[in-house]
Amino acid sequence: MTSESAGHDVRRELRNRVLVLTVDNPPVNALGVVVRRALSDAVEAAEQDSAVDAVLLIGAGRNFIGGADIKEFGKPPLPPSLPVVCNRIEACRKPVVAAIHGAALGGGLEIALAAHYRIALADARLGLPEVTLGLLPGAGGTQRAPRLIGAKAALDLMLSGRHVGAREAFALGLVDRVGETDDVLTEGLDYLKALLDAKAPVRRTRDADGLADPVASRAAIEAARAETSKKSRGLFSPLKIVDAVQAALELPFDDGLRHERQLFLQCLDSPQRAGLIHAFFAEREVLKAPETRHAKPRAISSVGVIGGGTMGAGIAVALLDAGLPVTMIERDDASLARGRANIEKVYDGLIAKGRMTADAKAAVLARWSGSTSYDSLVSTDLVIEAVFEEMVIKQAVFAELDRVCKPGAVLATNTSYLDIDAIAASVSRPGDVVGLHFFSPANIMKLLEVVVPARVSADVVATAFDLAKKLRKVPVRAGVCDGFIGNRVLAVYRAAADYMMEDGASPYQIDRVVREFGFPMGPFQVSDLAGGDIGWATRKRRAASRDPKQRYVQIADRICERGWFGQKTGRGYYLYPDGARTGKPDPEVEAIIDAERERASVTPRTFSDEEIMRRYMAAMINEGANVVHQRIALRPLDVDVTFLYGYGFPRHRGGPMQYADTVGLAKVLADIREFAQEDPVFWQPSPLIVGLVERGATLASLNHTA
Repeated sequence: MTSESAGHDVRRELRNRVLVLTVDNPPVNALGVVVRRALSDAVEAAEQDSAVDAVLLIGAGRNFIGGADIKEFGKPPLPPSLPVVCNRIEACRKPVVAAIHGAALGGGLEIALAAHYRIALADARLGLPEVTLGLLPGAGGTQRAPRLIGAKAALDLMLSGRHVGAREAFALGLVDRVGETDDVLTEGLDYLKALLDAKAPVRRTRDADGLADPVASRAAIEAARAETSKKSRGLFSPLKIVDAVQAALELPFDDGLRHERQLFLQCLDSPQRAGLIHAFFAEREVLKAPETRHAKPRAISSVGVIGGGTMGAGIAVALLDAGLPVTMIERDDASLARGRANIEKVYDGLIAKGRMTADAKAAVLARWSGSTSYDSLVSTDLVIEAVFEEMVIKQAVFAELDRVCKPGAVLATNTSYLDIDAIAASVSRPGDVVGLHFFSPANIMKLLEVVVPARVSADVVATAFDLAKKLRKVPVRAGVCDGFIGNRVLAVYRAAADYMMEDGASPYQIDRVVREFGFPMGPFQVSDLAGGDIGWATRKRRAASRDPKQRYVQIADRICERGWFGQKTGRGYYLYPDGARTGKPDPEVEAIIDAERERASVTPRTFSDEEIMRRYMAAMINEGANVVHQRIALRPLDVDVTFLYGYGFPRHRGGPMQYADTVGLAKVLADIREFAQEDPVFWQPSPLIVGLVERGATLASLNHTA
């Protein structure tokens, strides 16, 4: 066989009686139908060709094989299927070696597992992350991985979805050798030559002995089942993965493959799979804001942070972790010392957990400096203001920034609610002003709302998105309004929860029902965690502009008037004795609720769990649709990503807008109209939902309109 091409996605080249198959399907060498067919045909041809002694599989570019082709998701499968290709590779009577660099994930690792030997380069990342899409490895991964590395290690890999590096993969037995250079072709050929010189046999993974100790294997499977039942919070695919590994232990290999396929197809049909794949696509699509397509970001090599409180310190940590020098400004030396202490507390916590060394902390803090003078920001590229949530205070900060910052410096505010157009109008350079709304704790939470005022320059918005990438955060573009996307919607569904509480539902029932839906916490637990005083301050700020026809529940105010602000004060809606993190129901709060019902002349009634969730979600969906209708969010998926990353919305449901489509918009609209009969002021159907239902369209149909 001479050097030739086998389709544009897999190249064939004969080198010293080794057929090198190079998967070349940019950008990640995904396993589309053309690649699958070409691989199968090439292995078949190699087996028949007397000029070929062995086969080497490698990837072109930066990866081995990044996984399935996401463009084929949701479409009818085209032959050959990936399980057929893997079986064809494994059945080859000539040695097949996979030489792995970059990503070998999902189906890419399943291809490597079907090979007879594996070598990984130092930059390799191996994993079976299908669980994150509501699936399981469906091309033999659940059968081959346990046979190769044992049930415990295989289950950890598949249930966590994590990636392992070359050294860990070697220690696990996932690969046979670690390359010493970054030349994947040379390393692969050298390894194959050594195997051929040693007359190494064809060694099929299906025959590996990782499950040779049935007692230990069964114990690992049962432990994983118990842990998964506890932690997976109603998720479908994790327990199916455990079932598949149990089949690997109990069934012959081919029967195990058939069982794996049945379980895979069950996952494929699950609405959870649809929700998780929507989330997967949405978090990539959300990066495509109009400004990022045409404008080039400004260079950011130094950042200033105004304020060293909880939020300012968290933002500073996020910036320091990204390798950026940070100058913190505070009003006096004592406040500056507290700001530095807030930062050190984060790193000391990591040291205590063994996740950081004292030397590493010192190296990070070497990039931090503090000052009580705004003049220290004269050469800074970006400044983020994180001071108290009052317009007068923020405008005073921006007046100082306008005075000292160099031309072209980006001036950002971390406000949660305030009018950024008003902040921008107070300075001489409104084109440089943008909102960067971090979520607390800012060094951990992934969401970053990039709030776009009317007069901002496109390159400033592009800079904000570029910064989010450096900080490994998920940016969502938001327009200016009270609360932007997330907090605006939150105010509405929290009001719906308050109405239910005053009408007869216990806050503890509401929290339980919301948790059972898949949120990590209910709304009253969230209030206690964030601090009830924050919401109280917002309600007082809005009191003058509140619609007098709008119902107002005063229960939270009564609780705050007692100084009960949640966890930090030891009680809020719940009691937190002795600094407990998990609260207990408080009879005194229930007495306050009873008294408020009486004052408001409310006769309490019983709510079913199902009605609580219908009302909670209808409020969330309706206001999310209003946010899209008013172009505060560009698309429904922007609302979904905001809630997935900032508000604990269960990922397997895809986000509130995706969930609305799953339930059916007509049903959501019917619920809103039913609830409007008792409160037409609060329950006003969004014009967007009304229009979509009239057209028989979905919210998803609007996801490519930005």
